[in-house]
Amino acid sequence: MNSKAVLKVGILGLGTVGTGVAKILLETKGRHALLNRLQIERVGVRSLKPRSVDLPNTLYTTDLDSIVTDPNIDIIVEVIGGLEPARSLILKAIENGKHIVSANKAVISRYGEEIYAAANAKSVYVMIEAAVGGGIPVIAPLKQALSVNRIQAVMGIINGTTNYILTRMQNEGGDFAAILTDAQALGYAEADPTADVDGLDAADKISILAALAFGGRIRREDIYCEGIRNVSAADISYAEKLGFVIKLLAIAKLPEQIPKENKINSLPSQIQARVHPTLVPINHPLASVNGVNNAVLIEGEPIGQIMLYGPGAGEGPTASAVVADLIAIAANPSRQNDPNPLLTCSHTYSLDIVPSAEVVTRLYVRLLVKDTPGVIGKLGTCFGQYDVSLESIVQIGIQNGLVELVVVTHEVSEGSFQQALDEIRQFPEVTDIPSLLHVL
Repeated sequence: MNSKAVLKVGILGLGTVGTGVAKILLETKGRHALLNRLQIERVGVRSLKPRSVDLPNTLYTTDLDSIVTDPNIDIIVEVIGGLEPARSLILKAIENGKHIVSANKAVISRYGEEIYAAANAKSVYVMIEAAVGGGIPVIAPLKQALSVNRIQAVMGIINGTTNYILTRMQNEGGDFAAILTDAQALGYAEADPTADVDGLDAADKISILAALAFGGRIRREDIYCEGIRNVSAADISYAEKLGFVIKLLAIAKLPEQIPKENKINSLPSQIQARVHPTLVPINHPLASVNGVNNAVLIEGEPIGQIMLYGPGAGEGPTASAVVADLIAIAANPSRQNDPNPLLTCSHTYSLDIVPSAEVVTRLYVRLLVKDTPGVIGKLGTCFGQYDVSLESIVQIGIQNGLVELVVVTHEVSEGSFQQALDEIRQFPEVTDIPSLLHVL
């Protein structure tokens, strides 16, 4: 393969991203010269309808199997999404000695280890820059420029739909349901928004980032996942008064309780990995990431903190990431049994995810209580019995004869906090606990 002057590309899927990829490959003027080594050979589509890309009709086929088995094709671009037939097509393409470029975070997060093992056995590459962060280059930096660092944390805003909704809730004071409906009408949210608003998409992405950052296999199903459906306009308003904004964060980090010397001198056996709405201090770099933009914050030794920011989805940004992977392959075609180690993925051990009850974090809780003397002291005493240290208890106001209280903790064991909350729910003075959120 490395002796070829031109590498032939088969594209699976010609939706938004596939169309963007084809446009870049057809319009190379002013772009990197390596693009001239890439030629579209076949395009797999669901139906042979007219397309907006200027390609000969003879390149289109509905037989996707024929593309992944075509001996003339060197690289497969998989942008059909979903788990099947994407997984099967990727594995069949690898078996036939083809490199893979994929934007499919779902299939990589769930079947990445199987796919990487097959690729390593065949000395081909699986490139996934477009699977996380849209146009933001984050996969290649983790595999290459940042790989000399001991990573302590990777966190970020990696779902544009939820960030758009929360930004509008912040700016307009509106409720989730109404803004979601508007986002769907504007095309920022899918007709079925479940994967986005319930945090599933972000969980797929943080599992990929965590595996790269910490070098171990991650069980996607073990990642704690909470979406934004229960974030209210009231919570956003109260958070702002306390000096926070609410963002859906995906977080992967070393546990706080690991001694510093062990963090430096040994491979981690456990990490925290979770997705949830989070109160972010207004002076934190992630607090100013708004709209459909994404950002990933990486903390390591010796580099410290860096943040990668940009458009997280869309034809142009995602196609840019796909074609960047194609160029990387064109520049580094693998030799038999000797692929470039900076482009490959492999994990030699497993990483367990810290159970939620053992996570040490800060928390925000909003309570409605009866307006009776001593209720704040009673709450404080109960929290203290479970070693929950409180940063503040703020009385927000009174509505319908009930006092609204907001409690923010210092760093506490989440399990201890939940035990205290279970007891507090039984207090006759407490009528409701409408919100429980994490605090960065």
